[in-house]
Amino acid sequence: MRLAPRIEGILPSPRNESGRRHWEGCRFFLAYIDNMPHTQTVTPMPEPQLRKIRVNGVELAYFERNRPQPGAPTLLFVHATGFHGRIWDRVIEPLGDCHSIALEQRGHGRSEKRKIEHWQVVGEDVAAFIEALELSDLIGIGHSMGAHALVDAAATTGAFARLLLLDPTISDPEAYASPTLAFDLPDGIHPAARRFNAFASAEDMMERLASKSAFPLYDPQTFRDYCEHGLIPSANGGMTLACPPEIEASVYMASRSNAAIFDAVASVDVPVLVVRAQAPEAERGIMDFASSPTWPGLANLFPQGRELHWPDVTHFIPMQAPDAVIDLLEQEIEAWRQSHGHAPPTHSTGGAQS
Repeated sequence: MRLAPRIEGILPSPRNESGRRHWEGCRFFLAYIDNMPHTQTVTPMPEPQLRKIRVNGVELAYFERNRPQPGAPTLLFVHATGFHGRIWDRVIEPLGDCHSIALEQRGHGRSEKRKIEHWQVVGEDVAAFIEALELSDLIGIGHSMGAHALVDAAATTGAFARLLLLDPTISDPEAYASPTLAFDLPDGIHPAARRFNAFASAEDMMERLASKSAFPLYDPQTFRDYCEHGLIPSANGGMTLACPPEIEASVYMASRSNAAIFDAVASVDVPVLVVRAQAPEAERGIMDFASSPTWPGLANLFPQGRELHWPDVTHFIPMQAPDAVIDLLEQEIEAWRQSHGHAPPTHSTGGAQS
């Protein structure tokens, strides 16, 4: 099977036998996604509207598309650590006139710059946001820490009809035994705090990052969106990261703070789909963000939990495999309609015509 040029061009060359096996797995997975049949046409997507609201003592930004539609759910997207609301554009755009909201978590994007010292606060933020906007009957789509936050919010608001959790950062319960110490660091500073943080432009950022870490695996549009919308003007000229490195580091340092997440998991009695990425190596490095942080037993603890395991996809699921996420989300939307007694819409909401 030959990959289309846009996929083949972003895969790095393997450097050893382990890398070759990983490369081949990613190659064939991405080939499947790239050749996935599409039978529906794209409905032009309006530009998302940036809005801000103050809840739970912090100003949160969010991007909204369309208005609520009769017989259709509202989609609430919550991003991972270090990302922003526009990282979801590639997933949202093929969904036509669906009402969607992409929240930017505290410290991220255009939201107020506040450190995250306990992960329970991100769930509280999402719950307060939902209550302030009077949202209900939602499909929640979260990635990594964003998925963690959705679980907490779902437990306290009852506002969700379904959850799609993309490699949620919910570890083995034993990992929370020392809640104040996520990492054993000699200087107490997470390496993420030292990230490069001075760019001339989005193009400069793209050039610097294109060959690093997992970025070569990103969907090209998603990588551009990450850079174009992940920078804010600096007071000294130029651009800086919309999630400052010290805030990103604070998130990682507090990543085992919320042991109560398992109480939330047990109380979320709606259909939940957990998508788990490739397993980490036996000795996971502190800067290993590519392997899954999700405990393999997690889905079984949800009253209506299901799991998909994608062993050849990195933790960056929505960035690496957006078409696969779109496919899952369309299935969740259809399941929502069936559970509410609604027929599928006659207008288009899907991907590009083949």
